Amino acid sequence: MDASATLLIHCPDNKGIVATVSEFIYKNNGNITYLDQHVDTHLKVFFMRIEWELSDFIIPDEKIGEYFDLLIAQKYGMKWQLHFSHELPRMAIFVSKMPHCLYDILSRWKSKEMEVDIPLIISNHRDLEPVAQQFGIDFYHFEINKHNKEEQEQAQLALLAEHNVEFIVLARYMQILTADFIEHYRNNIINIHHSFLPAFPGAKPYHSAFERGVKVIGATSHYVTADLDAGPIIAQDIIRVSHADSIDDLVRKGRDLEKVILSRSIWHHLQRQLLVFQNRTIVFT
Repeated sequence: MDASATLLIHCPDNKGIVATVSEFIYKNNGNITYLDQHVDTHLKVFFMRIEWELSDFIIPDEKIGEYFDLLIAQKYGMKWQLHFSHELPRMAIFVSKMPHCLYDILSRWKSKEMEVDIPLIISNHRDLEPVAQQFGIDFYHFEINKHNKEEQEQAQLALLAEHNVEFIVLARYMQILTADFIEHYRNNIINIHHSFLPAFPGAKPYHSAFERGVKVIGATSHYVTADLDAGPIIAQDIIRVSHADSIDDLVRKGRDLEKVILSRSIWHHLQRQLLVFQNRTIVFT
């Protein structure tokens, strides 16, 4: 496929934004392949995702952002991101002991369903090291306790920087990240949890849900913020259950849903379809 560029934009709503951005691309010989926009009428904020082919585009890749900012973004007070399809994102995976999300991500990566580099897997346990070895990915173990947490996180951050990691996926990583760690990867850490939270917290939420006779179970994926499990939501889904389902059935169905929703969120992130505003996401599909 031809190389393309994608702009994600948000700014105060105003007349002529779509026309102005489209004209910028047209006048520089770009062919627009995708355009979607949304206006939050309550907050009067404009959101946009636009993608165009680079094969005949006049402005060199390294100058597009500079020109766009000078000619358009400053005029409209825009916050913007520019991404190129030929730049493969680099993703680190954090895990603990549960393998279901890790296996799902790695199988999609191996089959090239996910176009991404995975230079390393980080864990606070060694249980899943054989999985990393099976897929030929470097595995790093950081034992974490209440006495060494900050020190270990600094070592993790140094390792991530060394490998030029762009974003992180918590594939059932059972550690709470500190605010300092999160700030290094703001809106670039994706987490998954069962949607019982906060109704059924703790180590065995499916057991608690079973005792209450729930009728649906779900999963929520979101960007991580310093407020636990309260970051901008990327994707959610549910599956119906009944009195005929055992605890094991609930756990199995819940984990199936968790891995699908997590991989769906990674896909949106890789396709540059997500724009975070305040504590919400705009998902362009």
